[in-house]
Amino acid sequence: MNFATIARVLGVLLTLFSLTLLVPIAISLWFDDHNYMTFLLAFAITFAAGIGLWLPARTSKADLRTRDGFLITALFWSVLSTFGALPLILSDGLSLSFTDAMFEAVSGLTTTGATVISGLDQLPPSILYYRHQLQWFGGIGIIVIAVAILPMLGIGGMQLYRAEAPGPVKDNKLTPRITETAKALFLMYLVLTLTCGIAYWLAGMNWFEALCHAFSTVANGGFSTHDDSIRYFDSSAILLICSVFMLISGANFALHFFVWREKSLHYYFADAEFRFYFGWIVVGTLVTVSYLYFTHTYDAKDSFVIGFFNLASTLSTAGFAADFVAWPSFLPFALFILAFLGGCASSTGGGMKMIRVLLLYKQGIREIHRLIFPNAVIPIKVGRINVSDRVVEAVWGFFAMYVVMYILMFLLLLMSGLDLVTSFSAVGACITNLGPGMGEVASNYSSINAPAKWVLCFAMLLGRLEVFTLLVLFSPMFWRR
Repeated sequence: MNFATIARVLGVLLTLFSLTLLVPIAISLWFDDHNYMTFLLAFAITFAAGIGLWLPARTSKADLRTRDGFLITALFWSVLSTFGALPLILSDGLSLSFTDAMFEAVSGLTTTGATVISGLDQLPPSILYYRHQLQWFGGIGIIVIAVAILPMLGIGGMQLYRAEAPGPVKDNKLTPRITETAKALFLMYLVLTLTCGIAYWLAGMNWFEALCHAFSTVANGGFSTHDDSIRYFDSSAILLICSVFMLISGANFALHFFVWREKSLHYYFADAEFRFYFGWIVVGTLVTVSYLYFTHTYDAKDSFVIGFFNLASTLSTAGFAADFVAWPSFLPFALFILAFLGGCASSTGGGMKMIRVLLLYKQGIREIHRLIFPNAVIPIKVGRINVSDRVVEAVWGFFAMYVVMYILMFLLLLMSGLDLVTSFSAVGACITNLGPGMGEVASNYSSINAPAKWVLCFAMLLGRLEVFTLLVLFSPMFWRR
């Protein structure tokens, strides 16, 4: 393990992150909300810490190995969350404890959208913007963005990309160079954000609200500038725009890149994972809308708009507005379970990812067929591609650890004094990066105890880093030479 190089990389990344704190300073000065000193002090502390890490190790030129990449990824998300909490701790308008500030920062960077803050309508605009900026950077992945910059500084990026990129297949690249891959992903992310923001503005939001909500929509984060979230605007057009962009952001950004480059929608439906994802959208929408209409919960128009919106919000794990919690019968639980499926690989969605669920389903079918034909050789195919048994084993390993960690954290929350429904839904909402749960955490997490919040912070990081990237650090083998 090359700790000098790791310190140098962390120093550079932390210094770059400090520069993003200059934007909320500009927002504060624009709106004259008297909060610019909060971000100026946070910038100074973060910049100094970054330089402090980089300076002693600036001459280290050793190449990064895969193990270094895993450690940097986990450390950076932890360190970034800590320094990202600084403006929330220092702001006089919030009065947050260290635990609450950390919870909010982790929630923002992991695009979970679980919040401990109420009274959003009265907060300074700079604080509101900063929360959304955290989600926007977390959505694309700070490290994936950084690999487009680090090679210019003499720091290799491939190991970081392998550790951060979601999905079971991590070696596929859109372009021959990892730098170009990161740039392509970031370009698609930026274009989608701008398009979403313009759509919100045309639908009636002011420029500031449109910008903030575009950040959290494309990141599938779920933060809002209002306590009533997206429902505050009371607009069917805004709900539909939000729904469409949440689902687009839940699809594989590699597919968006190929469709944009080749000017053909063929790539979407030629992809087995996207077809699986689209099928869940269609079936989920039909069930949700039909049930709301025939139970007379809403009229026909609202059943479609609100039903489609909540289906998109939970399936993409954006977590905007938890309307479904008060719905009748099985529907709240059904939608909550959909969050475990999540979005596609290489998307901003959370959950287990559609490709893994698809492979688990195909492996289950294969085992049934093997009972009937024990000697048959039955390959698993995704589209026209044969999936190796090694990949299937990795997916089963991921699923097993996902369930084990879920149960463990669920029991820890019960031990902390939370009730059954709150404990079950809080862990599920955080490990899937959904945000709102049920029970005490349907809209806000401020009422739960501090130990439970720290467990949920770990759950959010575990979900964002897709389990193994974080758990590998707890293996003694990882630290052996």
